[in-house]
Amino acid sequence: MQWERLLSLKRQGDTNKRLRKEQDETRLGFEVDYDRIIFSSAFRSLQDKTQVIPLSKTDFVHTRLTHSLEVAVVGRSLGRQVGKQLLEKYPHLSEVHGYQFNDFGAIVAAAALAHDIGNPPFGHSGEKAIGDYFKNGNGKRFASELTPKEYQDLCAFEGNANGFKILTESMPGAAGGLRLSYATLGAFMKYPKESLPVKPTKHIADKKFGFFQSEKQAFQDVAEELGLLQTRKGKDIGYARHPLTFLVEAADDICYTIIDFEDGINLGLISEEYALEYMVKLVPNINTKKYYELTTKAARVGYLRALAIGTLIDEAVTIFMKNEEAILEGAFAKALLDKSKYEAQIDDILKISVSNIYQSQEVVEKEIAGYEILSTLLDKRCNVITNTPTHYDTLVLKLFENSDREEMSLYQELMEVCNYVSVMTDSKSLRIFQKLKGLHIH
Repeated sequence: MQWERLLSLKRQGDTNKRLRKEQDETRLGFEVDYDRIIFSSAFRSLQDKTQVIPLSKTDFVHTRLTHSLEVAVVGRSLGRQVGKQLLEKYPHLSEVHGYQFNDFGAIVAAAALAHDIGNPPFGHSGEKAIGDYFKNGNGKRFASELTPKEYQDLCAFEGNANGFKILTESMPGAAGGLRLSYATLGAFMKYPKESLPVKPTKHIADKKFGFFQSEKQAFQDVAEELGLLQTRKGKDIGYARHPLTFLVEAADDICYTIIDFEDGINLGLISEEYALEYMVKLVPNINTKKYYELTTKAARVGYLRALAIGTLIDEAVTIFMKNEEAILEGAFAKALLDKSKYEAQIDDILKISVSNIYQSQEVVEKEIAGYEILSTLLDKRCNVITNTPTHYDTLVLKLFENSDREEMSLYQELMEVCNYVSVMTDSKSLRIFQKLKGLHIH
């Protein structure tokens, strides 16, 4: 792969080539991507979507929105540091094409900002609830009418693929969705393959899938423009990752490892002693005098968090640059932090987060409720597809707001239902569930 192509400013529908050296420096194309994402309704809905604790009543616990903003900040730092070193290694990128190190930061920040935009309510359990409805619930009735890949899209419903759909799908009056640069879309695509075959290799890019069959052509357009390395051809397509995707992933890994741990401590689910015991291993040169001068637990933990994030940013940049040529060849098969000298410390922190936070009683109870809520919403809406519409079905359609049911295939309609449910906030899905059950009447 070549950086000149990977940094493409092209947007869906462009007829003229966009050149970096002709860009308006006061409103650079890659920065426009960030703006378009942050002003989108799908991004705004992340303010009421689960990061750690579903439907949390506390003010300081992270939502998907605050998590995404923090990942974007870390991603920007990663991109700028890598960009600075890449321009020193490949001076023609700057001298001939006009790229600057901030461009790399802007691309990674925009892709990182959008990385969770396709996630449904109730976190990863929401993805599982949608998939389970089609794999094991009433949604099984559609299997015989869909192709294997279409059915797998539903059974393994994937937030990353749904995010690509949200970013690229044409809407009335908005051809090409948000019309982001192809460089940002490429960096966004963590898993550049379709839903089948499942995990064909142990390469990190094959762990999940990154687009639904409905967006296959849009995905291929982006991949070809960027010159992504094709790893599988024929009926099952797959590509190597855009190199900057590794930085987007690292930013996410850094934030949820450290900041979810911080949330657990502030919620009282993890003792403060654990913070010092485990996070200090990521901060070899901690100023203990300053640490003990901080008077509140939140301030002390916040100090450790900032230092730990700084350590892991430097580590990820070092690993990226050491392996940059292998990454360009599609031969680097792991997440950056999986190659880190701090891998054991990161694993220790994640294990405590899993046992004390993600599997805490409050989270488990709310995830169970989330399963019931999303399964009910899907079932009520999917019944309209298979039934001869009754008066009740007509009322349900009105409750779901989005359904003119014009010419669509069964697959398209099912994807529309899943997409509509997925962009709901936690609170809205709960509200509609209560109305469907007759539990909430004004």
